[in-house]
Amino acid sequence: MTRSARDLFKEAMRLDPNERVALTGLLIESLDPESEEGVEQAWVAEIEHRMAELDSGAVKPIPWSELRTRLYRGSSAPNSR
Repeated sequence: MTRSARDLFKEAMRLDPNERVALTGLLIESLDPESEEGVEQAWVAEIEHRMAELDSGAVKPIPWSELRTRLYRGSSAPNSR
């Protein structure tokens, strides 16, 4: 007999948060195992670039509560790049 998705979910919820993150990544990766060449490296470079901007103070993060308010009001957030 196969296990239902609900049973697997209940079991996964007993994992610690880091293990759930790893499991989520594996599940997402399984949906699109053949990404274009270089995509992963491009994402890593983009993430590193954005982290460097944050660390240097070149961009200022917007708290989620403020961004959510702006989105619900329909006003656009300023370009932080």
